[in-house]
Amino acid sequence: MTFEVIIVFLIAYLIGSIPSGLIIGKVFYGIDIREHGSGNLGGTNTFRTLGKKAGFTVTLADILKGTIAAGLLPIFFDIDIHTVIIGIFAVIGHMYPIFAGFKGGKAVATSAGVVLAFVPVMFVVILAVFFISLLTSKYVSLSSMIAGIAGLIYSLILGDPILIIVIALMTLFIIYRHRTNIKRIINKTEPKVNLFKKKR
Repeated sequence: MTFEVIIVFLIAYLIGSIPSGLIIGKVFYGIDIREHGSGNLGGTNTFRTLGKKAGFTVTLADILKGTIAAGLLPIFFDIDIHTVIIGIFAVIGHMYPIFAGFKGGKAVATSAGVVLAFVPVMFVVILAVFFISLLTSKYVSLSSMIAGIAGLIYSLILGDPILIIVIALMTLFIIYRHRTNIKRIINKTEPKVNLFKKKR
């Protein structure tokens, strides 16, 4: 592994570490979302704590972290490495951000951003699966895991070994980060969301 590759991985991690939810909450609402709801820095807790506008903004920002890391860094650095491998470091940064005490989001949006950078059609499919599941179940957590599994199935169809391995890892990240949500779903105590319900 060359020094340049290490630098790219580090930059990708730092990009992923940008705490979108923390920044949006503090700058525009004067609220630290870590002190509310689930305490998570991702889009779902932002959505529940600050409303749809903030939630969608944070989700979009988290997606872009993955897209920028996986899509732009290879352009500026002359390295021979698979795009999605770079992206996985942004996902790690999102989950364990150095700028927010290593307590971040659940890897969903940033993982989707990595997919967007490499296989845009796959991103659209995953997004469609997520919203269909969300409209049906009302569970963001369940829909996130189902979308991750759909991404893994899609990668198997494409047959790119590295993509399959990375998507499998990101899907495992997502399921692991939602382990408490799984327990609540089983116990029927997991909060549901309604995209069409007005809030703020």
